[in-house]
Amino acid sequence: MRKPAAILIAGPTASGKSALALRLAEKLGGTIVNTDSMQVYRDLRIITARPSPAEEARVPHRLYGHVDAAENYSVGRWCRDVAEALAETMAQGRVPILVGGTGLYFKALTRGLAAVPPIPAEIRAQVRGRLQSEGVAQLYDELAKRDPVTAQRLMPNDRSRISRAMEVVLATGRSLSDWHRDGQPALIDPERAAKVFITCERRQLVARIETRFAAMLKAGALEEVGVLAARRLDPMLPAMKAHGVPWLIRHLDGEISLDEAAAGAVMDTRRYAKRQVTWFRNQMKDWPAAGPDEAPKALESQLAGSNLQNCR
Repeated sequence: MRKPAAILIAGPTASGKSALALRLAEKLGGTIVNTDSMQVYRDLRIITARPSPAEEARVPHRLYGHVDAAENYSVGRWCRDVAEALAETMAQGRVPILVGGTGLYFKALTRGLAAVPPIPAEIRAQVRGRLQSEGVAQLYDELAKRDPVTAQRLMPNDRSRISRAMEVVLATGRSLSDWHRDGQPALIDPERAAKVFITCERRQLVARIETRFAAMLKAGALEEVGVLAARRLDPMLPAMKAHGVPWLIRHLDGEISLDEAAAGAVMDTRRYAKRQVTWFRNQMKDWPAAGPDEAPKALESQLAGSNLQNCR
């Protein structure tokens, strides 16, 4: 297997991405780079299934657990962080292996990103307050008037993305669609990287999700979430909405049983996995798809048959 410029491994949660990345990193002399929006938070190692300390000791890992839960980490900041990680990895002569389930990160990595400036905290607070008091429907109606192009691409009940688009309009006076036209360039040419989207048969994926959440609880996920809950952070922060966190907090508050919390967390994760698959099918149609057992061969065929060059 020849040394590639980069390897990109995506897929729904619990599909076996991290295990494949670790095997390849050991085989090729690679550095694993996090491409998951929840695994950046240092407060959430167990509940987000971050690599264990033992796994991190086997090969270099970057961009895992480097952000505090009180921060509102964005794809723009990830692009800046990953650009530095890629430069350092290649300077060391290692292969960057980017792995995760956040489609927007992979899209920004290979297609570029709108260079939206940071949103002032007061504007973010204003939009969140309106979301709570007025509801998502009214905010969406206003967005449709201010930025009809972006609004048309969003689901009317997508609270996070509608809020983000409104924040951009209010903070910059320009629509998010305008910013997308004047964005940052791609960091990796997808034609010069080996890539795969790991798919799972539905029943198999559900079983994996259920098994993994049970293992998280045994490993201390409830205690981990309890420490986070004690910080009394804004519930709208991304870390506070990580799968399993809201449900376990409800259990800790005495609202529901642990079994009910686990069932809710598993259901949310199942729905999210389904959305991940749909998103990649629609947005990254040129990515080869393969099951967990076939994914290594799919990558090997690309590495053996392609003249992969350097990242930009």
